[in-house]
Amino acid sequence: MALHRTCDGARRRDFLKVGALGLSGLSLGNYLNLTQAGEIRSGAKAKSAIFINLPGGPTHMDTFDMKPDAPSEYRGEFNPIDTNVSGIQICEHLPNLAKVMDKFVILRGVSHTLAAHRLGSEYINTGNRPLPALEFPGYGAVVSKELPTRPELPPFVSIPNTAQRPGYLGVQYAPLHTGATPRAGQKFSVRGLELRNGLTISDVERRTNLRRDLDQTFLQFEKNNDLLRGLDRFSQQAYDMITSPQARDAFDVSQESPEFAKMFGESPFGQSCLLATRLIDNGVRFVSISTGGWDTHRDNWNNLKTRLLPPFDESLAALFAGLEQKGLLEETVVLVSGEFGRTPKINNERVGRDHYPRAMFMLMAGGGISGGRVIGASDEKAMGPLNEAITPDDVAASFYHALGIDHQKEYHTSTGRPVMIVRDGHVLPELFS
Repeated sequence: MALHRTCDGARRRDFLKVGALGLSGLSLGNYLNLTQAGEIRSGAKAKSAIFINLPGGPTHMDTFDMKPDAPSEYRGEFNPIDTNVSGIQICEHLPNLAKVMDKFVILRGVSHTLAAHRLGSEYINTGNRPLPALEFPGYGAVVSKELPTRPELPPFVSIPNTAQRPGYLGVQYAPLHTGATPRAGQKFSVRGLELRNGLTISDVERRTNLRRDLDQTFLQFEKNNDLLRGLDRFSQQAYDMITSPQARDAFDVSQESPEFAKMFGESPFGQSCLLATRLIDNGVRFVSISTGGWDTHRDNWNNLKTRLLPPFDESLAALFAGLEQKGLLEETVVLVSGEFGRTPKINNERVGRDHYPRAMFMLMAGGGISGGRVIGASDEKAMGPLNEAITPDDVAASFYHALGIDHQKEYHTSTGRPVMIVRDGHVLPELFS
């Protein structure tokens, strides 16, 4: 089980115990008992979303915001290369993404002030600056609440886990963790959706009938309990998922054609991207992917060119191309981000770069966003925005806009406190022009 531990002690699991559902201890039935669809939006091109989290904080200067003319103590070891869009250059170790630059947008000069992993991650995963007395819901929880899906499918799937939490919306909007990543050419299943150890559909039916008998016994108690009131409905949904071939097949990447699967490669991140395209194609509304290891205080350039950038480049380029091949790119908004960038000035003692939230990159694609552009800019040393900063709040407002969700809509906490989905931030009109 591979782990990534960031420098401040936060543990980043690439693989969790198979079968973890949302929060520790949730069974499939409990998960569904706490999951339901919300209000419908209209008038947006995007019907679903993929969020790719890069925990640890990837360097902007050595990837998508290079400064080849900066002084040597800033610019680093890599060189820029041309992309398939005239005038846009990115790192030489991202050749596949350079070939599909026309499919996505680079946001440069994204800026905030939270240099700690946990706080920066909370900010990026919710679009709201963290508050000590309030936990904001992540993107996936909001999308689960706002966009309905078929009852046999989970609305929010994380591969293999996610930093996004349901926050004040409650655990009914928690994600379904896959707990692992697929392996190339092998059938992939999520514990709880597969019948194992000799269990049959008939066994499930007998247990379901027994539960119904017990429900009748405690009917009067359930009428007075908000949590249990909907038990029959969500237990039926669990039954629908377990007995639905479509639900199980949605997770089975081995059913993709060998030609289509080949372009994703065999890395855990590549197979996660392949699974994400399949889940979206089968009707899942929100998929998050986490691929860590970007906390490169030491040996930055060697780690990037040998371990981090090759699978990232191959897999993300395949995700954009794969969504387009399936006819899904226009109706799926994709957001790629770490929690911050890294220091423009090189830490020569450790041959690396340190935490730096004042300048970072994000990538966006699909959902009505016109690719092949750079929006925003950093200064000549990538130390901060050249002009007006793009904030995580602005990106969140734009992300929700692509999905037809009003980022200024008010929710209410359990104590009745009204809170907007995104408290600050404005839609970036350049993304949709």
